[in-house]
This record gives sequence, C-alpha cells and structure tokens, in this order.
Amino acid sequence: MDFLHLNFVDILDIILLTVLLYYVYKLVKGTVAVNIFIGIVIFYLFWQLTRVLEMEMLSGILGEFVKVGFIAMIVVFQQEIRKFLLMVGSAQFTGRGALLIPWRLMKTGDIKIKTDVEAIVKACVRMGKRKTGALIVIKRRNRLDFVKTTGDSMDIDVNIPIIESIFYPNSTLHDGATIIEENKITATRAILPVSNSRNIPLRYGLRHRAAIGITEKTDAIALVVSEETGKTSYIKDGEFVYYENPQQLIEKLKNDLS
Repeated sequence: MDFLHLNFVDILDIILLTVLLYYVYKLVKGTVAVNIFIGIVIFYLFWQLTRVLEMEMLSGILGEFVKVGFIAMIVVFQQEIRKFLLMVGSAQFTGRGALLIPWRLMKTGDIKIKTDVEAIVKACVRMGKRKTGALIVIKRRNRLDFVKTTGDSMDIDVNIPIIESIFYPNSTLHDGATIIEENKITATRAILPVSNSRNIPLRYGLRHRAAIGITEKTDAIALVVSEETGKTSYIKDGEFVYYENPQQLIEKLKNDLS
C-alpha cells in the first residue's frame, strides 16, 4: 500500500494523466471507439487492483494481455491516434492569445462561432429540394492547405446565394469540394482524399467517400447534399452524424465548431 504515500511529483503525475485521458476521451467521444476506450480503462484499472491486492497469478495473466494489448491498441485506434497527433501538431503555441489556449479548450462553450452555420444549412436544404449535389468542408483546428492547393483559391464571405451559385450544375466550380474557414470560402473544386473503408454502404457515391476521407485524416467536418435523395449528410470523424431536422443540424454544427 505504498502508493498511498504521495509526494508533489506523484500528484502532478496524476493530474497530467487525468488531463491526457480527458482529451483522449473528447477525441473519441461520440464514436464507436469510445466504448473500446472505456473497456480498456476498466481492464487496466482491474489489473492494477489485482497488483495492489498481490494476486500474483491473476495479475500476471492480465499483465501479459496488457503487453500484447498495447500493439492491438495501435491498430484499433489508428484513426484516432492520427487525429490526436494532427491536433497536437496543429496547435498554436506562439502568437497573440497563445496563453489563453488551455482556457479556451476548457471553456469551448463560451467561444463565439464566426462561421455562418445557418446560411450553410439553409443553402444545403434549398439545394436538396432541387436535387443539386454539393460537398462542403468546414475547417476546425487542423490546417487544410494540402487540399486547398488542389482547387481554386477564393476569399468570399459565406452566404446562401454564393454557396448555391458554386454548386449550380452548369457552374464551372461545382465539381469537387468547397472549403470554408471561419466565415470565408477559401477554395472551390478542391480534390479530397477518398476513404477506402469497406464499411461504407454501396448507396453512397464518391462525394460521400471523399467527405469521409477528409474527416478521417483531419478534424474537419463535412456536409454532403445527395443528387439522388436531396438529403444532407453530416460527416464527422469519418462517420455519419444523424439528426432529425435542419435546426438540430445547426445546433450540432455550432457545438462541433465551438
């Protein structure tokens, strides 16, 4: 029971581990991986309990599973690990307001959203009624320069007429994806990486696969308007996010962009 005698370094170690687990949980929250993550945490805590109680045989067996499980975790959480490293790599540690980053991360609900989410959703609904296909990618933290350079550079404020005109069938800009950063359309006709996942239903076409691909490789979110059904799909973390009506979609977008 020597672990009960804690010093300052031990307390700091516990705090840092708690913060790390919190951000990992935020990363996998809302995805299938969250259940695996919780299961791993429970398994690890149970293993530590057997060690504290000096249950040598059981703790030895569980310890072997933990050693092998580390490699399995890299395979299972490959997508989430990539996003975590992207999030760390894209963090801004210098410049104005850098010292406020931890506070902003903890108080995400207080951040004012610059993107005109209502205009984007209304444009998607109107295009859906006309069965006009569209693919919109909205930047969050990760930079999207590697896809912006594949299309036409823009610098236009987000509004309904502009979005509809971009995806008008006879427009030269309607092919590919439109990139939105804050409240600016920064690129059109962008080429996105296509997902190779075999779990995507066959009814979804190239637009949906491209939207899944970009949200697998970055933390961006994507909206896809189907030419066949007119329905707007919301894709985040490589998965479809379901909603009941446009207003609920607006709330989900605001929450994810905050």
